[in-house]
Amino acid sequence: MFFKSSKINEFRLWGLLLTMSGMGLMVLGTAGIVFWGQSGKVIAGIGLVIGLIAMMASMAIYFWAGMLSTSAVQLECPECHKLTKMLGKTDRCMFCKTILTLDPSQATITAEEIERQQTLGHSPETHTNVKKG
Repeated sequence: MFFKSSKINEFRLWGLLLTMSGMGLMVLGTAGIVFWGQSGKVIAGIGLVIGLIAMMASMAIYFWAGMLSTSAVQLECPECHKLTKMLGKTDRCMFCKTILTLDPSQATITAEEIERQQTLGHSPETHTNVKKG
């Protein structure tokens, strides 16, 4: 459960990892000049080029995640009651990681059942699928 996240957050995570690895490659490549002098310039050039490519890929992923985020369905999570975005038929809440779905055939509990449980004072099952309807 620790590594499960919403799809938009997964895109952002990969963008962040590419940014950090690109910056690290650039710094380590430049450190080649310190360690090997004039012959380290080749290592610095390679590190800077690969780091630049990683940074550009990161920028593309962040742009893609932003474009997906603008067209994502917004809904209120039935468990934490925060507004979250959902991509595709199933996704996870960005905050509490509850599995959400808009497909009635994949849902294990309906929105009406959740409301009934809340009015009776019972909390809904942890990490349940929810269908709108």
